[in-house]
Amino acid sequence: MLLGLAPMAWSEQQGEARPEGESGVAQALARQVASEAPRLQDFYAQRDYRPAWQEADTVAAFTSALHGLESDGLHPQDYRPDELRSRYRAIQEDGANAAAQAQYDLFATRMLLTALTHLQRGKVDPEALETDWEVPVAEPDFSLGTVSRAVDRQRFEALFDEVRPDFVPYERLRSGLARYRHIERLGGWPRLPAREQSLRPGDVDDDVALLRERLSVMGELELMAVNTNAFPDAEIEAPDARRYDAGLEAAVKRFQRRHLLEPDGIVGRQTREALNVPVERRIDQIRLNMERARWLLHGLPDAFVLVDIAGYRLSYFRPDGEVWRSRIVVGRPYRRTPSLRSEITHMTVNPTWTIPPTILRQDVLPAVRRDLGYLWRERIQVLSPSGQPLDPWRVDWDNPGNIVLRQAPGPQNALGQLAIRFPNDHMVYLHDTPAQGLFSREQRAFSSGCIRVENIRELARLLFEDTNSEHDIEARIASGETRNVSLANRMPVIIHYWTVNPDDDGEFSFRPDIYERDDALLRELDRPLVL
Repeated sequence: MLLGLAPMAWSEQQGEARPEGESGVAQALARQVASEAPRLQDFYAQRDYRPAWQEADTVAAFTSALHGLESDGLHPQDYRPDELRSRYRAIQEDGANAAAQAQYDLFATRMLLTALTHLQRGKVDPEALETDWEVPVAEPDFSLGTVSRAVDRQRFEALFDEVRPDFVPYERLRSGLARYRHIERLGGWPRLPAREQSLRPGDVDDDVALLRERLSVMGELELMAVNTNAFPDAEIEAPDARRYDAGLEAAVKRFQRRHLLEPDGIVGRQTREALNVPVERRIDQIRLNMERARWLLHGLPDAFVLVDIAGYRLSYFRPDGEVWRSRIVVGRPYRRTPSLRSEITHMTVNPTWTIPPTILRQDVLPAVRRDLGYLWRERIQVLSPSGQPLDPWRVDWDNPGNIVLRQAPGPQNALGQLAIRFPNDHMVYLHDTPAQGLFSREQRAFSSGCIRVENIRELARLLFEDTNSEHDIEARIASGETRNVSLANRMPVIIHYWTVNPDDDGEFSFRPDIYERDDALLRELDRPLVL
């Protein structure tokens, strides 16, 4: 029986006589699915148009599994669990004809395929949200045959597990989301009152007790047990929860490091603001970064370079399973480093630097107009558009025309002594830098879009080694010659923006939203789905 209904011989509810039963619904499905999306058509074609949602238990198992998508930061109501149940009951009660039953079947399958797509590839279209997005849009790659069998066996939770991003950080985000929601249910954490004066080690203050409680909620610090019964001797004093002691200082420094703040142990304005971000906001941050993970963390190769823009960190996942990490400098908020996915093809040793038009207009020309000696100090050559050298004294610097400025190679070149290249429309790359002191900063958005890498020579050596490329990078640099050196095999590179990162120990690092992208993504993620 279909949907719990006894088959009827004929029905005229749609204005025409028609056979009832499963074969009638199959015929109706074959007609109606022709106007649906190709994946929906393929799903039913594989089933010979056999309906998928005949049993009440199947609908119940599906709607129950949909509620579990909350653990992925998605809104279960986007996939209409209440409507799925109510329409199913209505069909049973009203004795609906084959056309109506087919409509319901298509509706339920559409909800399932939509949920699977969002779980695997994300709900929000990144191309519509980020103007500098340069990542190929990947279609969902789950098997429709697997989906069909899961429906018949009512194994929806296992199906969801199969399509989730199979990457350790994603699972850590899921676990962290559950943890922070548990804290929310318990009432969150206390808020430190606004004040001008900083809290410092050695202070005794009521705010210190609040600070201690705030850090204890997240496990940064064990709550100080103050129990007078534990101190029967009057000469022994209980610990003072109001005193900013060494243990609390260490906890504050851990918190500051996890939030990319200067780890000085002083609770000033920035640290206080980070402490006072409510747990609800942290939950939203986790959710939207899970969405970012769904955009990119699929089809990953065994080895790849991952650039974390907001975390100022590069991770090279080597073929042997080792992970090499380094600090990076990324683009300023008004010269953003783009999100992209590409492949490293070659390196430039002792690169020259042709100054890009924006930097030329906004930075270099004003400096040259103030002092023409800037060109000699920075070893910058003035060229015509065809590459012919020009005399700087003969250039009208107030209206220089289509000149080209190129910095000579060497240790003081803006690209340092090495650049790692990969095709992209934004002309960004990884490179060395003479400004090594910037790597010691906690927040490092100082570049003009490209990525400066600390210890880039070591990264280059590993890339050559892992791609079977025979090159001595140190000898190449020592030669002083500008040369391109190809990798024998390309190495995938992913550059992306995460404002939450789960560390190896399971703790979360919450980063400043330097490009102010979080709010726009959250609005789209929370926007009710219209189908």
